[in-house]
Amino acid sequence: MSQDSPSFETTPGPSGETHQHVPNGGPHDAGLAHLTTNQGLRISDNQNSLKAGRSGPVLLEDFVLREKIFHFDHERIPERVVHARGHGAHGVFECTRAIPELTKAGLFAETGKKTPVFARFSTVAGGAGSIDTPRDVRGFAVKFYTDEGNWDIVGNNIPVFFIQDAIKFPDLVHAVKMEADKGYPQAASAHDTFWDFISLMPEAMHMVLWQMSDRTLPRSPRFMEGFGIHTFRLVNGAGEGHLVKFHWKPVLGIQSTTWDEATKIAGADPDYHRRDLFETIERGAFPQWELGIQVFDDGWAMEQPYDVLDATKLIPEEVVPVTIIGRMTLDRNPDNFFAETEQSAFCPANVVPGIDFTADPLLQGRLFSYLDTQKSRLGTTNFHQLPINAPRCPFQNFQRDGMMQMGVPHGRANYEPNSLFEQGEPTGPRECAETGFVTFPDAAQRDDSCARLRMRPELFDDHYSQARLFYRSQTPVEQSHLASAFVFELSKVDLEHVQQRMLTRLAAVDMDLAHRVAKGLSLPLPAPAKSAAPVFDMDPSPALSILSAGQPRMNGRTIGLLFAEGSSRDSIERMRDAIEAQQGRVVLVSQKVGLQEVRDGTLKADAKLEGSPSALFDAVVSIIPPEALSALRSDHTAREWFADAYAHCKTIGACPATLRLLGEWGIAADDGVTNLQDFPHVAPARHWAREPRVRLLA
Repeated sequence: MSQDSPSFETTPGPSGETHQHVPNGGPHDAGLAHLTTNQGLRISDNQNSLKAGRSGPVLLEDFVLREKIFHFDHERIPERVVHARGHGAHGVFECTRAIPELTKAGLFAETGKKTPVFARFSTVAGGAGSIDTPRDVRGFAVKFYTDEGNWDIVGNNIPVFFIQDAIKFPDLVHAVKMEADKGYPQAASAHDTFWDFISLMPEAMHMVLWQMSDRTLPRSPRFMEGFGIHTFRLVNGAGEGHLVKFHWKPVLGIQSTTWDEATKIAGADPDYHRRDLFETIERGAFPQWELGIQVFDDGWAMEQPYDVLDATKLIPEEVVPVTIIGRMTLDRNPDNFFAETEQSAFCPANVVPGIDFTADPLLQGRLFSYLDTQKSRLGTTNFHQLPINAPRCPFQNFQRDGMMQMGVPHGRANYEPNSLFEQGEPTGPRECAETGFVTFPDAAQRDDSCARLRMRPELFDDHYSQARLFYRSQTPVEQSHLASAFVFELSKVDLEHVQQRMLTRLAAVDMDLAHRVAKGLSLPLPAPAKSAAPVFDMDPSPALSILSAGQPRMNGRTIGLLFAEGSSRDSIERMRDAIEAQQGRVVLVSQKVGLQEVRDGTLKADAKLEGSPSALFDAVVSIIPPEALSALRSDHTAREWFADAYAHCKTIGACPATLRLLGEWGIAADDGVTNLQDFPHVAPARHWAREPRVRLLA
């Protein structure tokens, strides 16, 4: 092979997969000796444009300049409409239980089979530049690079969804995004249009209870469940089919933050989740999830009081247990965020033999939408506004924005249904059954079972039973959080009729929940909304509760340790050893950074107190000498550090000097304020009995 011929070499990655390197294919390749243009021409000067004389004008013939500026001008592509803010990692999936009796998919054919994966975690509502910790559903998408092609599980950290039919998805997203006339709020659902829409869509009630729960305030993707949401079908080699739902369960367990923590983390570190995942993998503490399946047949599904193809419903794990069949380990960060994470394209239509779809109407819409979404990022959705494509008759709908938008829509509402009015008239166009297009029925369609209908099965009409199941499956602490979240969100809604309508929906779910929210809003408690189907009680499901699983382990947690000049290095080292023995991590915090004189030597702080609020840590411990009290006593940041940890119900490990300081500040001792000896055994437990003393709960 000649010296100038292209050559390729492969090197093994952390997961055992190989990565191809093209010597002249990338600007950061270690083997590239010469800077070149995109055509491979070596560049002699990358610092100066070509000019007509030393002081003359730049010449148009400077192709090096033109190529460089041209590429720079087009570096950005449109961000995703939803799930725009995301972060991902590479890894490997290992089949831990072969299931050839259920599916002929090769990645499940034999125990020990390993498959490379790429996973992306995201928020839903915010843009690419928003924060990591809003109250929001989280995307949980995994791409399997199987031997038979790519298979994508494109889901969320919640097993159900807001809507039953994909035709309502644009309305849902329009309603939750920034309001059309204001352009805010960003990455928040606590505003009029979202709750106006939700209050008009009773099918969303199950989902909004999940949304208002602590599930939408995850501690990190590492502590987050994932769900395929829909019912899919597994097909074995004999052509036999079984229905299935997919579950991702974090090995470290499920953990969340409180609302106050989430808001303070957003200010201290808007990239908190992205940083946590990246740095955890860099440290070699690779996060893992187990893949589980709920498997059942069509006959069983037909006997249930809900439709398993309804995306607003789940199957309790106590009824159909989750069987673990594999484990995913994320062990390598992307080399380039744009090239890998931003350009990753997931689609639920990407399947392999042995995995098939069902008639879930939300899934069917996604099968089209995702491919179309990826293509739209390379062009425009508004091609129909070009003169050659534009209709010659009037047209109006709630489709909005996009590249090359030449219309100027006005008004606040860009979704339907809505109850907003402008000058006394309903906002926007409405459907018309009398004059609108209706599909012509074929003569062969003799009954509803095979007819093409714009209808939903009768069992889809029950919007409240599983919402009630979710609420009543929560612990009292979680129910208080959930009700308080509704109060906060609805307090941001200026339309009282929307607040009242939401209260009727909540009353149909549970009167205790509705009473709490109504009291928090100082509004009268209305009668429950009428349900289109009977509402029935289901046995509580402990699997739906975070706190029912017990207090968290130290494994994977981060502890903030406050020290000062004169602190005992021996005590600090013993505390760090005790925490690390339980696979926790210690961050040394002080009023100053750099090396400090402590008893028995020197110690370097990892972080400055002013820039490291206790909201960043799962528990805090303080080892300070009496002579440091004066400096801490006059430091508002120090007082806030302890007060926030106490208000967030975290364990506080306190030396005698710290106990004295807490007493001066009126921070009452309780079971969660421990001595140094007991701290490693108690942290990072939350002490929820403290919460009513530090915040107003609904």
